[in-house]
Amino acid sequence: MADIEGIAENPALARQAEILARPLTLQRRMADAIRALAIDAVEASKSGHPGLPLGMADAATVLYSRFLKFDAADPRWHDRDRFVLSAGHGSILLHALIYLTGHAGMTIEDLRNFRQLHSPASGNPEYGEHPAIEATTGPLGQGFATGVGMAMAERHLAARFGKSLVDHRTWVLASDGDLMEGVTHEAASLAGHLGLNKLAVLYDDNQVSIDGGTALASGDDALKRFAAYGWATKRVDGHDPAAVAAALSFAMRSKKPALIACRTIIGLGAPRKAGTAAVHGAPLGPEEAAGAKAALGWKEPPFTIPADLAERWHTVGARGAAARRSWLKRLARHNQRSEFERAMAGRLPDTWHEAVAALKQEIADTRPRLASRASSQKCLEALVPATPELVGGSADLSSSNMTQVRGMLPMVPANYGGRYVHYGVREHAMAAAANGMALHGGIIPYVGTFFVFSDYMRPAIRMGALMRQRVIHVLTHDGIGVGEDGPTHQPIEHLASFRAMPNLHVYRPADAMETAECWELAIRRTEGPSLLVLTRQKLPALRSDTAENRSARGGYVLAEADGPRLATVIATGSEVAIAMTAREMLASEGIGAAVVSLPCWELFEQQDEAYRAAVLGGAPRIGIEAAAGLGWDRWIGPDGAFIGMAGYGASGKYEDLYAHFGITAEAAVAAVKKKLA
Repeated sequence: MADIEGIAENPALARQAEILARPLTLQRRMADAIRALAIDAVEASKSGHPGLPLGMADAATVLYSRFLKFDAADPRWHDRDRFVLSAGHGSILLHALIYLTGHAGMTIEDLRNFRQLHSPASGNPEYGEHPAIEATTGPLGQGFATGVGMAMAERHLAARFGKSLVDHRTWVLASDGDLMEGVTHEAASLAGHLGLNKLAVLYDDNQVSIDGGTALASGDDALKRFAAYGWATKRVDGHDPAAVAAALSFAMRSKKPALIACRTIIGLGAPRKAGTAAVHGAPLGPEEAAGAKAALGWKEPPFTIPADLAERWHTVGARGAAARRSWLKRLARHNQRSEFERAMAGRLPDTWHEAVAALKQEIADTRPRLASRASSQKCLEALVPATPELVGGSADLSSSNMTQVRGMLPMVPANYGGRYVHYGVREHAMAAAANGMALHGGIIPYVGTFFVFSDYMRPAIRMGALMRQRVIHVLTHDGIGVGEDGPTHQPIEHLASFRAMPNLHVYRPADAMETAECWELAIRRTEGPSLLVLTRQKLPALRSDTAENRSARGGYVLAEADGPRLATVIATGSEVAIAMTAREMLASEGIGAAVVSLPCWELFEQQDEAYRAAVLGGAPRIGIEAAAGLGWDRWIGPDGAFIGMAGYGASGKYEDLYAHFGITAEAAVAAVKKKLA
C-alpha cells in the first residue's frame, strides 16, 4: 500500500519501476558503475548533486563506449572529440567516467575525496585539474556556449589543415537549466547560423528544477526552438541505450548541429526521491542511498567496481588507441606538420614580432593623432597577416571597433577558413565561444564590442580568466569620450570592476605607441585573457621611442619633472594627454611635475617595490582617469587627489563633457597647488 501511495505522490516512480525491470544488460551494469560511484562520492562528501549522474549515466555510457573518439592514454590528443559537461553541477559523472576509462591522474582515492581541497574531483569540472576535463563549467549555459566555440575552432582548423589532421566532434551534455540561460539562446542561434554539424548536445530532459517541475518557469518546446535556430532535433528515452545510440548516429549523420533530448528520471534508482527536486543537489542519505543500490541490484562495497566492469570500462578507454596511432602516422608525413604543431602548442610564428617592430617604427616616424581604436586597427593590419592563428570578430560593431582588416574573410558555412566571425548582437555567446576556441587550441581569438557592453560578457570573461585562456577582448568607446550617445554608452565603473578580476590584464593605452605595445603584450600573453580598452576620440602622439616596450612594466615615467619633482600626475589612456598638458602648465609656474603613464595596473603590481617607488616618487600624487576612482588609492596614497567620475556621464560633445565633469588640465594644476599649499 505504501508503494502505491508513493507512486501516486510521485508519478516518476512508476516509470522508474518499468525501467529497472528491463533486462540487466552489460550496458546497464556499466552505467550502474557510474551511478554507484556517484552515490558513494556524494555521500562521502556529504554534499553534491547525485540527480544528474544517476539520470544520465545510461546516455553517457553509450556516448563513451560507442561514439566519443578519445584515448585515455593521451587525453590531450589534438584530434580527440571534445566532451563538455555544461551541467557542471553533475561533475561526479565526468570524474567517474575519467576514472573508469583508465585515465592516469584520477584515482579511486580522488573520488573518495570528491569536493575536497586539492582533489581533482572538484565540485564543478575545473580546467587544469585533470587533462581530460576540457573546460571549467558550472555557471549554467557557459559550457554550452564554450562548446559552440570548440566546434567553430574544429571547422576552422579543418579548413586550414585538412581533415586528415582535424576531424573530430564536440559533444555537450546540458541540463534544463542550461537551456533556460540566455547565453544558450545566443550560442544556439549562432551555431545554427554557422551550420556547425560537428556539434551535438545531449539534453538531460528530466523536467525537474530546484524549485520543482520545469513547468513552473518554462513552457517552451526546446526542440521546436532549436529547430527554428537551424538545428536537427530528436527526443529519445534516455534510459534506452539502443534509442540513445540511434539518436547519436542521427547526430553524426546530420548536416546541422544536433540536439538530442534524453527523457530521463533525475536520480534514477532512488526509491522515494527519484524524479523530484530532492535528488538534485544534496546527498541521498544513507537509507535512500542503500535503497537506490538495492533497486539497481548493486551489491558491491562503496567505491568498489567488479573486475569484469572495470576491465570493460578500461577497454572503452583504449578504444581510440588505434585511431590515435593512425592519426600520428598521418601527422608524421603531413606537409603542414610543423605549422600545425606550432599553432596547437600556442607558439607564435618566428617572425611575428617583425611586423610589430615595423609598425612601431612607423608610429615613431609619423607620430599619428589617432583614436586608440584606430591605432588598434593598425596593429591588426600588421598582426593578422603575420599570425595565421589570429581569428577575430565583433558583436555587430566591426566598423566601430575597427576589428576587421582588409583581407579577412568571414567565417561562414561555405568557408570555415574565414578568419573573421560576425557574431551579431550576441556579446555573451561571443565571449564564451572565444573561450571555447582558445581551449580547443590552434587559435588565438580576439573579439570586439563597446566597453559598456562588457556587462553582457562578464560571466564568460570571468570563466576565461578562471581557466587562464588566451583571449583578447577589444573594447572600444571607453568612457565619457563616447560623447553624444550619453550615459547608457559611457562606461564608468567597468575599469575598476575588471581590475578586480584575477588573472585578467586590463590595458588602457595612451597613444598609438602604447596601443602597439599593449597589443604586443596581449598576443604574447598565455596566462589569461587581455582587455584592450580603447577610445573613440583621437589622441595625440606622446612617444617616439621604440627601444623597449615600456608598457611591459605596467607603468613608467613618461615625462620627468623639470628640476626637483614636486608632484606626480598619474593617468591612463586618454587622460595621459591631459596630464602632460598639466605638467606644462605647472612648469610655466616653476612647479616641477612628473607624468606617469599607467597602461596596465596588473603588470605594474608585478614590478618590484623599488621600481614602483621610483616611478611614483615621494611627492604628492594626483590621479586622473575618466572613470570611477575605486582602486586608485593604491597608487596615489591616502593623501593623494583623484580627478575622475563620481557618477554617470551625460550626452554632449566629449570636449564639453570633460570640462563639465572637471577632468581637465586646469583641475589637475589646481589639485597640485592645493597639495603644495
